[in-house]
Amino acid sequence: MAIYAIGDVQGCYRELRDLLEVVRFDPGSDQLWLVGDLVNRGPASLDVLRFVRSLGSAAKVVLGNHDLYLLKVAFGNAGKRKRNDTLQELIDATDAPRLLDWLRRRPLMHVDGEFAMVHAGLLPCWTVAQARVLAAEVEAVLGGDRFKDLLTNMWGNTPAEWSDALEGWERLRAIVNAMTRMRFVTLAGKMEFDAKGAPDKAPPAHIAWFAHPARASADTTVVCGHWSALGLCTSNNLISLDTGCVWGNKLTAVRLNDRHVFQVRARAAY
Repeated sequence: MAIYAIGDVQGCYRELRDLLEVVRFDPGSDQLWLVGDLVNRGPASLDVLRFVRSLGSAAKVVLGNHDLYLLKVAFGNAGKRKRNDTLQELIDATDAPRLLDWLRRRPLMHVDGEFAMVHAGLLPCWTVAQARVLAAEVEAVLGGDRFKDLLTNMWGNTPAEWSDALEGWERLRAIVNAMTRMRFVTLAGKMEFDAKGAPDKAPPAHIAWFAHPARASADTTVVCGHWSALGLCTSNNLISLDTGCVWGNKLTAVRLNDRHVFQVRARAAY
């Protein structure tokens, strides 16, 4: 069985199918890992969700910030919508209720053997085992009857630091922010949410989350996306896969079995 991890699709359906053709993906024998941000900005979010859902257990998906934004918009909690979102076709689709119900039941984190998949990253103080437990706290609410309350209370930049003493919406918000929005942290582990440039453009006193010298998940390879300015970045304990397809660059897959890289060019800059 081959396992292919793919970076942020963001509604680039044609490129996703192009890439799966290149790797000769067989849903009967292979697995597809998707690092989140299936939707938005690109032109075909509806087609992406329909296709990925149709793969059943052959597709392992974690939620990204754009997927959560879709849920927030669809269930009436978004406030002022972003000017460049491309979600209306999906929201208006006759099968939207089934697709959205499927999406909100996806995990924040997927762990299998030596790999842990999450959209943005893990706070340096979290072990993989601890992070999986924390992700499950969010998943239980998002997949349950109070999911609209979570969507209402999910947005915001505080708290920016983790404490085991956090409770309620603040606790869940901190988990969501770390796993779906984080790029830079201080040595004390405080998250920064404004800077989106490459690691060498870090704000003063900040470093990339994965470069923290005391990173507790360093014994595991974290598979993630979210950071297009970082691009493809691979090491013994990191595979970062957002190569900016939606901006006209490339969509990237890594075969986890041997870490071979596959890429296709975007058909357009969306």
